[in-house]
Amino acid sequence: MDAILASSFDDAASMVQQIGETVGVVAFAASGALIAVRRNLDIVGIVFLAVMTALGGGVIRDLLIGRTPPVAFTDFTFLVAAALTGLVIFFWHPPAALQRWPLEVTDAVGLGLFVVTGTAVGYQWGVAPPAAALLGLITGVGGGVIRDLLSGRIPAVLRTDEPLYAIPAFAGAVVTTTVMHFDWYRPWIGLSCAALITVVRLAAVKYSWHGPRPHYVGR
Repeated sequence: MDAILASSFDDAASMVQQIGETVGVVAFAASGALIAVRRNLDIVGIVFLAVMTALGGGVIRDLLIGRTPPVAFTDFTFLVAAALTGLVIFFWHPPAALQRWPLEVTDAVGLGLFVVTGTAVGYQWGVAPPAAALLGLITGVGGGVIRDLLSGRIPAVLRTDEPLYAIPAFAGAVVTTTVMHFDWYRPWIGLSCAALITVVRLAAVKYSWHGPRPHYVGR
């Protein structure tokens, strides 16, 4: 009976994780599309930036570990979700109220789940734990870096005015790969790591937590 309950709990956690990843894809795609609108791009630019923001990190991860073709080109679920999000932004520009906290929340959820998923994929493909953590970080922040570079901006992950982003992502990736190294990983544990990353990211946004800078640089 206990084994059945544990299996059901893991199945439920896996389903929540999959739904959360889809939400994260939509949030990342929306952020890319909104940046494209602000840069006065056309429909092709808006959809392209939406897709690259949502899927870029995963594509980079897959290429680094030799997983070709990348999942984004074999499972079209996330690709379609990202492209549809770009089209929605093209035809309907959401009001400012929906571009702040709702987008921040979904973006943070996507960050947490993508980091955990990227770390798990890297580890399962046989890379060393430190490299798996780096792959998780790349999966989480890679799309945003591509978005900012294509739109002619300094990547948000590198800017001092951006609340903590890479630091909680990398910390969550380290926790995830450590758990996998000791064979403690379960879907609900991965979900817990993703939730921790999400909470820290949202707290950083709310309370304006920033990464440390040299003491001799004025804020």
